[in-house]
Amino acid sequence: METQRRWSITTRITLFAGVVAALLSALLAATVLIATHRFAMQNLIGELAAAGGRVAHEVEQNEFATPLVDRGGRDVQIVDATRRVVASTPALRGKPAMADLNPDGRKILNGTVCGGVFPSGECHTVVAQSADRAGQDWVVYSSSPVVPPYVDPWLGGTVIGAALLMALAITVIGHRIVTESLRPVAAIRAELDRITETRPDRRVPLPPSQDEIRDLADSVNRTLGRLETAMNQQRHFTSDASHELRTPIAAIRAEVEDALQAPEETSVPTLGATILSSLDRLEAIVGDLLTIARLEAGTAGRHESIDLAEFVTSECERRPKPDKRFEYSLEPGVVVTGDRFHLSRLLTNLIDNAERHAATTVAFHVRHEPSCKRDAQRYPHGVAMLEVIDNGPGIDPDKRELVFQRFTRLDTARDRDAGGTGLGLSIARQIAEAHNGTLQIEDSPHGSRFVLRLPLD
Repeated sequence: METQRRWSITTRITLFAGVVAALLSALLAATVLIATHRFAMQNLIGELAAAGGRVAHEVEQNEFATPLVDRGGRDVQIVDATRRVVASTPALRGKPAMADLNPDGRKILNGTVCGGVFPSGECHTVVAQSADRAGQDWVVYSSSPVVPPYVDPWLGGTVIGAALLMALAITVIGHRIVTESLRPVAAIRAELDRITETRPDRRVPLPPSQDEIRDLADSVNRTLGRLETAMNQQRHFTSDASHELRTPIAAIRAEVEDALQAPEETSVPTLGATILSSLDRLEAIVGDLLTIARLEAGTAGRHESIDLAEFVTSECERRPKPDKRFEYSLEPGVVVTGDRFHLSRLLTNLIDNAERHAATTVAFHVRHEPSCKRDAQRYPHGVAMLEVIDNGPGIDPDKRELVFQRFTRLDTARDRDAGGTGLGLSIARQIAEAHNGTLQIEDSPHGSRFVLRLPLD
């Protein structure tokens, strides 16, 4: 592990390429030398067989003459039927038969003999051929020193040198390829080091090659873009939250300062009632901010099976007597799995919003639908739908997503005196997404129609 951390990727890949190149080059060199050696041995045996065959023919014609061979480095012996050496080349004169090979009839045998009639430490290739001499089987032995594994010093040196050069060339080329391939990574790293919180708009350079490193750079740029968007949203959210918190605090300060300057014009109950309304709003904002923080932190709740029809009925019955009429169209048996507390908060926010904007009626619809092919992964067992519809003025289609942004108010009906903190719908959507669902505004003949979709249990 220490070695891997100490060595760079370039070093490790270059070392790997060098080792593999050396092994492959050695294998190639060995293959070439083995093939060449085998070819040379076959040629040598063929030459010895040809030379011995000529002598055997002369023996059969009773007219063999010296010298028995016409090439240096070759030895020949003629052995009669009693294993007596009748004739031989000068190097083996006076020595016994060079081998025990005994060809049968016209067969030709070959083998390797080390030592014996040959100098100590030397091995010779021997070819034995039979010759018919006056009805007797004579044997003609022809021999030559065995071909060394490298065949020839010049050939062996050439093959080994070429293998070394090839291994070196592959290693150098591998090092160059790795270095050039990782050069964009160094540029990406350098640019990432220069990106700071004050310059989140910087992006890493895209290499010209269409490869995995370009995909990595593109992915990094998309991630940086999302981070920049998140940072901007965080700044805007902080600014909006500060503004929203400053308003009730300023109202409390103004009431207290007025009471201190003119104590005879106010009373403790009047001052307390005025301050409490601002404190209620301050508490609501802080509570919503804490809820958003918990949702963004992914705090796990207790999930249970919830029948949406019973859930909507119980939540509406728990509310104070509304000044708007509630209508229900609830399909029984539409069951989802979720956190009852969070889903209760979601429904409460939708009802509060609908009551503020409805003219006379708020309608609740619960039903289930089969999931389409596009949403089969999100809703494997179907879709549970909850609709909250009011008969108010409605929301323009181009502003439907805007209402889910934090601290957003589209008109005077959504001002601070109408109740709410400007965070309710944003929290509702976050809860829906935390349950792997969606919350959006869809078309309606009149008013606003909020549609919640959750995976069916």
